[in-house]
Amino acid sequence: MHKIAWLALVLLLVLAGCGKPDVAASDVTEVVFWQAMGGPLGDALAELVEDFNNTHPHIRVNSINMGNYTALSQKLMASIQTGNQPAVAQSFEAWTSNMMKGNVIVPVEELIAQDSTFGAADLDDFFPVFIKSNTIDGKLVSFPFNKSVRVQYYNKDMFFQNDLDPNKPPKTWDEFRKVCRTLTKDFDGDGIPDQYGTVLRISAWQFENLLLQAGGEIMDSTNTKPLFNSAAGIEALNFMTAQLNEDKSSYLSTGYDGQKDFSASKVALYEDSSVSLAYMLLNDIDFPIGISAIPTYKTKRSIISGTNVVVFRKDDEAVQRAAWEFVKWFTEPAQTAKWSELTYYMPVRRSAFEQPALKERLENNPEIKSVYDQLEFATYEPQISEWYETRKYLEEQVIEKVIRGVVSPEKALNNAAVKIAKMIEKSDK
Repeated sequence: MHKIAWLALVLLLVLAGCGKPDVAASDVTEVVFWQAMGGPLGDALAELVEDFNNTHPHIRVNSINMGNYTALSQKLMASIQTGNQPAVAQSFEAWTSNMMKGNVIVPVEELIAQDSTFGAADLDDFFPVFIKSNTIDGKLVSFPFNKSVRVQYYNKDMFFQNDLDPNKPPKTWDEFRKVCRTLTKDFDGDGIPDQYGTVLRISAWQFENLLLQAGGEIMDSTNTKPLFNSAAGIEALNFMTAQLNEDKSSYLSTGYDGQKDFSASKVALYEDSSVSLAYMLLNDIDFPIGISAIPTYKTKRSIISGTNVVVFRKDDEAVQRAAWEFVKWFTEPAQTAKWSELTYYMPVRRSAFEQPALKERLENNPEIKSVYDQLEFATYEPQISEWYETRKYLEEQVIEKVIRGVVSPEKALNNAAVKIAKMIEKSDK
């Protein structure tokens, strides 16, 4: 019996080794990948990287977390200056634009041209917004990675308790304000709401969406002239301010206080990234969460958020090819569907919805379809380095000051337009 057990153990070990053939270390190409995925998002990325390494014995992806986007940006700039950049990294469009000018990345279209396994049919499978947002000066230079959209979360129990259909969240700005007023409650009569309809967090992303929905534009088609200081921009700011000052159905939150209050049933509707759900599900939420597209106004346009990935130039072209192999694999239908299932980031290909995981999600939660449908109307932020700084300025010097009544919407937006125009003019000299 002992001999039989020993033979069985040996057989199991042999079979286990069959899945991943032994490869000499000298035959393995290392791909260093710098990223900034933390928490459940980092766990999901680690799982996918492990899947890749287990199925590609000649390539080893070494995924290194930089903590956050600010640290990643600083590390990338320092590495480029010393010529010690990684093989692959996450990158916002504004960063990629600068990297292209410095000729430190390999345009993805060059890698595709050398790959007989990837063609026009593959590119056609991607949502157009992801191809357009990665195209700079007519070249496809990067590839989509962790892409998200704004989502409206709502407490279905609160809807039911107030004679609102829990399967019909507000779809327009007017409906949203009306529902939020209805769900704002002062239970103890002290003049201070104990339950708010919604919560407002200073967000350039939200302002951008409202601007587009009001019929406005961020910049002109050449990204040289700001257009956000328009009637549509003023209308977007007024919509945000009205919830606080007129309706009194919202309050101004910082950090993740709004998300916490929504999870604790102190807020009825909460707007944030699609990825926020991955974090909220870590909490003990005792109510059914409704998930839908954000309310719209004159248009359904909205901005996608998140980073793309870039492949850096290397003296060893084998590293470049291996890096592309990983990037390509990550966006294949099975992987982009799994990434979306685990993190609530958007799948980048249409065919991802034919994968079992996403098909089941939509069958069990049909209202989520409206979230994914936003990709059909989505666009992206200006692909210029000046926009990265302007976003911060919009949050600190425009949105917050307008909401607090320090400055008028028109003056604040005009100040921001002058600032970015000067930055663009300076960079052109």
